[in-house]
This record gives sequence, structure tokens and C-alpha cells, in this order.
Amino acid sequence: MKCNLCPRKCNVDRSIQQGYCRVGDTLKVSRAAKHMWEEPCISGTEGSGTVFFSGCNLACVYCQNAEISRGHAGKEISVDRLSEIFIELQNAGCHNINLVTPTHYVDLICRALDIARKAGLKIPVVYNCGGYESVETLRKLKGYIDVYMPDFKYFDNKLALKYSKCPDYAGLAMAAIEEMFSQVGEPVFDNNGMMLRGLIVRHMILPSCSEDSKCVIKYLYDTYGDSIYISLMSQYTPMRQFDEFPELNRRIYSKEYNRVVDYAIELGIENAFIQEGKASVKSFIPQFDNSGV
Repeated sequence: MKCNLCPRKCNVDRSIQQGYCRVGDTLKVSRAAKHMWEEPCISGTEGSGTVFFSGCNLACVYCQNAEISRGHAGKEISVDRLSEIFIELQNAGCHNINLVTPTHYVDLICRALDIARKAGLKIPVVYNCGGYESVETLRKLKGYIDVYMPDFKYFDNKLALKYSKCPDYAGLAMAAIEEMFSQVGEPVFDNNGMMLRGLIVRHMILPSCSEDSKCVIKYLYDTYGDSIYISLMSQYTPMRQFDEFPELNRRIYSKEYNRVVDYAIELGIENAFIQEGKASVKSFIPQFDNSGV
């Protein structure tokens, strides 16, 4: 079967050839464990049950998880094993199941969720992605996903092409977020402040890109108001020396981040998360050592 799950539309048989995502048609997972560094309503006090999938349909030059996004790290597992992992994370007390870069495995994930639900999976399922999604694929997830947590990386497609090799990013991210919102609607929380249902759109401010960041959050607020949450991330960390993109060879300045946060406040945004302190440190990036797989 030829794969067209994401906007790349590789149209290749991944059983014999890798797609743009750099992985085949078998589930490949590099870590399944509690994660404490998501937004407060996702990690809570007991952690988010994150499942880090190998491969990615983007090609962000600054990727902080390049070890897995390039498809290098990870262990191949069956659908049955993935369903067992979901139950194990629930039994460990995790607040939710957090699917990280899952797009290229959507069909297999749905099968695993069907099995896990029959085995007693009850906690919310979070779809944590880069925002470069196909509406047709997202529609397959209706009824499976409780919380969508996409990135909205760029408003300017010139930046998207330059840094992520996707010149059509902005429009596709907008359409994807619209579909996500149509499925989950306005946020719902439990008595402990954990999100049970809803949409959190993440945006990481890049060096020298604060004006583009303002465009992203203005679009989101003009379109959805406070019916969604916006997460403004300051954690950009240079993972290597960039000769071709020297502007990326530094973390963002506090004044850059604060400029975007102040703009969000001026717009009137109330439902937002901001990062304070030393968010841009490599120690916050987990070890992709097949833990829990």
C-alpha cells in the first residue's frame, strides 16, 4: 500500500522503500515513559505518558530530537506491543498517552488504540505533532484523540522553506488546526486542572523571528480567541554549529521572547502558557534509549 498520510504525499510502498519520514511501515519507537516537561495541564504531577515515534515528515534544520526524527534511533515493535505500552503507561499513573511525531503511523496507532481500549485504556490521548498534517489523515483520528497539541511553526512560508523544507507549511497548518478544533472543541479540564479534551497550539520563537511569531499568534487569536490554548516556547537550543544559517547559532534573547509575550498580552490573550527560567537547556531533552519499549 502506498503512503500518502502526510502532505509530502510520497506515494511509496514503505514496506520496501522509506518515505520522506525516513522509516518503513513497521512501528518504530525510541522511548515510552513518563515525561514531566510538557505544559502543566498535560504533565501534571504524575507525568505525561509519552511515546516517541521515530521518523518525521518535516526536516527542521534545528531539530532538537534529530536522533529520532531522522529515523536513526528506536526499536521496531508490533501493534500489539504498542497497545501494551499504552496500558503500561496508564498503570504507571500517567495522566495521558502522549503520541509524539505520530503522523506517519496513524493507521497502526488507531489499531493499537482499539486493542488498548478493549483492554481498559481510559486516560486521554494526546496527538503531539509538528503541524504539517493532512486533513484527510486527521479525519481518521476522529474519536481517537482527546487533546491535539500541534506546532504552528511559521506564518511566513519563506521561513518554512528555509528551515523545514516545506514551502506550503502555513496554509496546511491552518487547515489542520481547523480540523483538530472541529473534532475536540473548547478545552475541558478535570478537577485537578488536567486537560481532558481540547487544543493547545505550540509556537517556538526562533532567533530573529519574533515578528513572524507575532503573526502566528495574531492569526490564532483572531481565529479562535480563547477557545484554544497557545503555548509560547522559549526553549530553542542550537544543537549544532550552523554555517549556512548563522542566525541559528544562539538561543533567543530574553527581550525577543518578552516582546512576543507582551504582544500576546496586548492582543488580550488569556489562555496561554509561557516558559520561564532555563527552558533552553539540553538536559530537558530525554534520552532516546528505548526505555519502556
